[in-house]
Amino acid sequence: MLDARIVGKVIQECREKKHLSQEVVSGFADIGRTHLSAIERGERKPTLETFFKLSDALNIKPSELLKLIEEKIEKQND
Repeated sequence: MLDARIVGKVIQECREKKHLSQEVVSGFADIGRTHLSAIERGERKPTLETFFKLSDALNIKPSELLKLIEEKIEKQND
């Protein structure tokens, strides 16, 4: 089962690694800042479209972002 908290944490880590604010990333992704905040907190799961928008806003391939999520899930299950 996909854990929304892990998805959000990875997105947040990618955003912070690039020194970008939620305001900037949500603007680039054309979503609301509160929506991004809810995703990062694991309160909401991004739709596939939103996932692609966020990966584009973070300048990372969707497949790379998904790989980071998979790696974090695997670490949690170890």
